[in-house]
Amino acid sequence: MKPALSIVFFTAASGAGLGLAMWLLAAQLSGDVDASRPGAGWAAALAALLIVAGLLASTQHLANPRNAWRAFARVRTSWLSREAVLAVVFWPLGALHLLLGVRGSPLVAASAVALLALSFAIVVSTAMIYACLKTVPRWRTWHTPAGFVACSLGSGGLLWAAVASSGGLPVPPAALVLAPVLAAVLVKLAWEAKFAARGHATINEALAVPLSAPRGHAQGRVRLLDAGHSHGTFLTNEFGFVLAREREGALRIAMFGLLGPAAPLLAWALPGAVGAWLAALAFAAGVLLERWLFFARAEHVVRLYHGQPSV
Repeated sequence: MKPALSIVFFTAASGAGLGLAMWLLAAQLSGDVDASRPGAGWAAALAALLIVAGLLASTQHLANPRNAWRAFARVRTSWLSREAVLAVVFWPLGALHLLLGVRGSPLVAASAVALLALSFAIVVSTAMIYACLKTVPRWRTWHTPAGFVACSLGSGGLLWAAVASSGGLPVPPAALVLAPVLAAVLVKLAWEAKFAARGHATINEALAVPLSAPRGHAQGRVRLLDAGHSHGTFLTNEFGFVLAREREGALRIAMFGLLGPAAPLLAWALPGAVGAWLAALAFAAGVLLERWLFFARAEHVVRLYHGQPSV
């Protein structure tokens, strides 16, 4: 599919911001961080900035921004509506948590748990917008929500380590921070193995014509005689995006290089705040690249009606 840069940035930036918020809230619940310390305030501000930037970028994908309110109208059936509602609820709950923390209320732990669960739910809802689509086999798999969550926690963890090392806060163990980073790489490798070859949806399946027929009935593979148009259409422009093999291979190598070894190598080569920030930026660049490929390599089943035998 044709990648929309606004959605690529939205999913990467908001995921990193929500991941950072989850790490900060977990540190508060464990007693390692006091919400009144300046470093915690910088982490909260950075998380809010990333989430807001992502949400603002997502509005650029709307053909008619005046219809944005419709995103809230189908909570019972739409993951997009659930994401929108949860994203709105996040802000008053976050403000309440900050207020309870300033006043030293005993309810601050309960609000932290609720905000942590809400952040996780928003990331999952964003992923399920794509994972629920039967029309894109490469999205409709467990790899999609698992990858979104791992990338969110990986980005957030590296950012939290960078902020903590810069602000004099307790830095979490390296193994704990790098666990979601490794998980993101493993999930992506599993996805690569699963979709190494096409054939997950065919024109026969689209038309409900089985390849094997009962005895005595002739059956064969369906093929398209005419695509029905002589020039490009909206469907071919949006869903027929083709990524060159050479370019795809180079981008995949760069993606795994940034997602995997870049983070621990930078942190090891440059200990302290500098290495932590470079590791966070390297992984963030890898997530942006992964998210662009996530859209560019997706194949909508509408391609089956325009000459492609399988997706």
